[in-house]
Amino acid sequence: MKLQLKNTPEQVELIKAMGSRNQTVSREAQEAFAAFIGPVIQKVLQVAGTASSIYSDAPFNQDDSASYPLDLYYNENNTGYISVWSQHVAGGLPTSTDVSAIEEMKIATYRLDSALSYFKRYARQARLDIVSKALERMAQEVLIKQERNAWAVILRALAEAKTSTSTAVATGHIIPAHSEDNFMLHDLNKLMTLNRRINEAWAGGTPEAAYSNGITDLYVSPEIKEQVRSFAYNPLNSAGPNIPNLAASNLQADGIALPDGMRADIYRSAGMQEIYGVNIVELLELGSGKKYNKLFDEFSPLGNFAPDGVAGTAAAFAEGDDEILVGVDNSRGAFIRAVSVVSETGATFDAVPDDQFVQRSEKIGFYGSLEEGRVCLDGRAVQGIVV
Repeated sequence: MKLQLKNTPEQVELIKAMGSRNQTVSREAQEAFAAFIGPVIQKVLQVAGTASSIYSDAPFNQDDSASYPLDLYYNENNTGYISVWSQHVAGGLPTSTDVSAIEEMKIATYRLDSALSYFKRYARQARLDIVSKALERMAQEVLIKQERNAWAVILRALAEAKTSTSTAVATGHIIPAHSEDNFMLHDLNKLMTLNRRINEAWAGGTPEAAYSNGITDLYVSPEIKEQVRSFAYNPLNSAGPNIPNLAASNLQADGIALPDGMRADIYRSAGMQEIYGVNIVELLELGSGKKYNKLFDEFSPLGNFAPDGVAGTAAAFAEGDDEILVGVDNSRGAFIRAVSVVSETGATFDAVPDDQFVQRSEKIGFYGSLEEGRVCLDGRAVQGIVV
C-alpha cells in the first residue's frame, strides 16, 4: 500500500504547526491531524486486505457489546443449533461453539493497535514524505494483524466444518485433488458439486430460494495460478482426468482437452481470473510451507482426506508438501466482522496524539486502534481442495 499526503499550503502549515516549540500550538495541530488521518487509514484497511472481500461489516457503538441475531438461521438444519467459529483474542486460535438458532449471539472483540513517532524537526521542515511513510507503517501493522485473525477463522471453519445431508452423515468440506500436486478443472467441478450437496434445504431437498450461488471465489497459491496459466498451452488430457469406467492405463491418452476458445482467453489475460464463474484469487500466503498453509495444518483434523490423491487412503495434512485451496461462497454472507464505531467521529479507526512524548524528547507521535471481532456463522460457506 502507498499513502501520500498532498503538498497543499493547508497541509504544509498543519505539519509545521505540529513541530512548533509552543506546546499549545503543537498539541492543537496534532489533534487536528489525528482527526484527519483516522478516516484515511480506515479507507486503506477496507480495500487493502484480502479478507475484506469475504467479511461483511456489522458495526456497533463503542460503548455497547457486539451481538448478532441468529434467528435469521432458524431451521437451517435439523438440530436447531448452528456451529459458530469466532476469534476471541487477537493472535489466538479461533474457537467453535454450537449455539441455538434462536439466540442473540454475543461476539467477542479485541483491539488491534499501532503507534508511530518521528522527530519534530521533520514536521518543522514539512517533510511530507517522512510523515506519509510513518502513516503507511501504522496502516500496514494493523492490516497484518487484521488479515491473520480473519484468515484464522476462515481456515478453522474449513478444517472443522461438517454438514449432515440426506444422502450422507457429517460430510466434510474438504476434497483431495484427483492428481497429486496438480490442480485440474475436474477438481473444481467436484468442489462445486460438493457445495450444492451440503447446501440442500433443511428438509433434505432442493432449496425453494436460491440463497446460495455456490462457490464464488477460490483462493490459491502462485504455484496453482501458474498451473491455471498453463491450461493455455498444456494438453489437459496429459493430467489424467477422472473419467468413469476408464482403465487407469488409458487416462493419459484419452482425456478431453480444454476448448480452444477457453485457451485463447487464458492466453490473452495472462492467466485466467475466472473458471466456471468462480473467481481465481492469488494469495502469496498460500502454498507449501507458507503462512496460511501452516495455519491450516494446525487446525486440520487427522485422516479426513487423502492428500496423495489415492482413493481409499487417509492421512494427515502435511504443510510442507500439501497445499490447501480455499473456496468461499460470498453469496451466503456467513462471515461477519463486528467492528466498533467511535461515537465522536463515526469512524472505525481511532487515531489520537500519543502523549508519552515530552518537550525534551523533541518527538511527536500518534496512536491508532480499532476494535473488531471475526465470526463464521455458517460453515457451508467454505470448502477446500487439498493438492
